[in-house]
Amino acid sequence: MPIYALGDVEPTIHPSAFIHPDAVIIGDVVIGEQSSVWPRAVLRGDAGYIRIGDRTSIQDGTVIHVTDELNTIVGDECVIGHLVHLEGCTIESFALVGSGAVVLHRVVVRSGGLVAANAVCTSDMEVPAKGMAVGIPAKIRPDTVTPDMISDGVNKYLRRVRTYPGNLRRIG
Repeated sequence: MPIYALGDVEPTIHPSAFIHPDAVIIGDVVIGEQSSVWPRAVLRGDAGYIRIGDRTSIQDGTVIHVTDELNTIVGDECVIGHLVHLEGCTIESFALVGSGAVVLHRVVVRSGGLVAANAVCTSDMEVPAKGMAVGIPAKIRPDTVTPDMISDGVNKYLRRVRTYPGNLRRIG
């Protein structure tokens, strides 16, 4: 798997995390316990840092980046869907960002919040607990998210973290 230092800065990956061989991790990136990073995901901590908490999935094709002024933080037990773009934002623990969503500068997704598939959260937006951000630009639908909407995804990927390391093998 392509894991790169940038100068003297090396990624820190917990031994229980699963990083797919086709994911790319660069620079100041920390990935927590039992978290997973899937094929074609890119986490590039060059101008700032990226922190991924415990038991969080970063799914296929997702890009996580920083800016010169803004770091990107994803908490524990989060689901970051396929083809997501996160940059300079904070995703608190136990939140979900749906496939194809874009979450930009200084956005905060609160614990229990959800960004719907293909939504675009523009700079300085806050997605409240139990709130769902929907559309382009995203609008908030308050009190529409239930805990099982997030925990189902967290648990599915935790099962994959346990099964993939011993079963994944390249055949071509």
